Amino acid sequence: MERIASFCVDHNTLRRGMYLSRRDGPDGAILTWDIRMKEPNRGSYLSPACAHTLEHLFATWARNSAWGQNVVYVGPMGCLTGFYLVTVGLDASGALALAQGAFAWMAGYDGPIPGASAAECGNYLMMDPIAARAEAAAMLPVLQGLTADDLHY
Repeated sequence: MERIASFCVDHNTLRRGMYLSRRDGPDGAILTWDIRMKEPNRGSYLSPACAHTLEHLFATWARNSAWGQNVVYVGPMGCLTGFYLVTVGLDASGALALAQGAFAWMAGYDGPIPGASAAECGNYLMMDPIAARAEAAAMLPVLQGLTADDLHY
């Protein structure tokens, strides 16, 4: 089998940030963004409960934002170093603005976690809103320091 694109990125040199990971679809309009909150293989990772909470918050905010119609998927990386954001018809400036808005909102959010009930989620008790707020706040200045031209590996 061919090696997938994300395994071709040298994770030994990858830093926190936001990167265009891949383009898909016949016109290249489906974009996968790597929102890297932790440096890989450095011993600091998102806890599963924190990542789960961020997933609920990030997906809810993104799908309700001005860019909601462009959001295909928001989900955590299995390695617990960040998130994938999949968009359609959204350029780098729009994707960055979406991420900046989401992380600013998550950093200050202090309400009930959307979708955190037994009827809505398969593991609704595994939530850590305090850690999620802290991790979003720690990532926000990284995102705010980027421009659309910076979003490449």
